[in-house]
Amino acid sequence: MQVGDVLRKKAARVATVRMNETVAIASQLMRSGNISALVVKDVVRTEGNTAVGMFTERDVVRAIAEHGAAGVHMKISQLISVQELVWCSPNDTLEHVRHLMHRHHIRHLPVIDNYSLIGVISIRDISTAFADEATAVAPTVAA
Repeated sequence: MQVGDVLRKKAARVATVRMNETVAIASQLMRSGNISALVVKDVVRTEGNTAVGMFTERDVVRAIAEHGAAGVHMKISQLISVQELVWCSPNDTLEHVRHLMHRHHIRHLPVIDNYSLIGVISIRDISTAFADEATAVAPTVAA
């Protein structure tokens, strides 16, 4: 099974936040969308609107734990590490993506196709897909 197979079953909307937004805004976006991660975007002159990282509930907790109440006023850019973005493509296998998540200790990956952000896949999505696949191939027991 591939990432694209999972994305086809999910809502098409990808929740994003800009690097210059605050932890409070990001938290409100996550709460209103009932999600636990946002793709962080930045404007890059040569590439336009570009995914540069992920901001998760763990980042919110870290901001408050390290900075107290002032943590909610911090900019996303102050909290995320913008190094090389870990991402996957819709053609990657779920096994490969699970390995990437394990190796990088992350639970959400942006899905990029032809330099465009097309979705996010989570470890929950992968677990659900494997469980559904196992159920579909499991032999039925006659009563």
